[in-house]
Amino acid sequence: MGNSSSLLTQYDIEEVQEHSHHLFSQQEIVSLYKRFCQLDRNSKGYISADEFLSVPEFAMNPLSQRLLKMADGLNFKDFVAFLSAFSVKATMPQKVQFIFQVYDSDNNGKVTFNDILEVLRDLTGSFMSDEQREEVLSKVLQEAGYTRDSTLLLDDFIKILGKLGLKMEVEVPVD
Repeated sequence: MGNSSSLLTQYDIEEVQEHSHHLFSQQEIVSLYKRFCQLDRNSKGYISADEFLSVPEFAMNPLSQRLLKMADGLNFKDFVAFLSAFSVKATMPQKVQFIFQVYDSDNNGKVTFNDILEVLRDLTGSFMSDEQREEVLSKVLQEAGYTRDSTLLLDDFIKILGKLGLKMEVEVPVD
């Protein structure tokens, strides 16, 4: 699985479905496999950072470097699991867990004021000064009951973001 010259078996499809918490239909998994094979230009069985950057929407994303850390070297099964947070069937906690991983760049299970500030810097670029970012972030954290010294865990993110109607969906074209 993952080599463009190979075909997905029914077993492979079911295994990928299980690995991605059944958030994609079998037809969607087949479509994702075709896309994976297109991206895996050298048929290595995984997608490199350069191959991910060949997707214009990915390359233009202000968080692309953070996402690359999460996506570089994914095989097909993990590629589908990575995309599962964007499924219309994904639950709010599954979506928030993905967002948490984007913020937790050192993978220590904690997000600090500085971690959030880095993401904010990536998102706003030169449109805001560091002082403005810190001021906005301090106010947002304060409104949520946290301070700039707080360390946020996944449960904190779920508590804060779970109240929002996050819409992180991608349509998987089915051939």
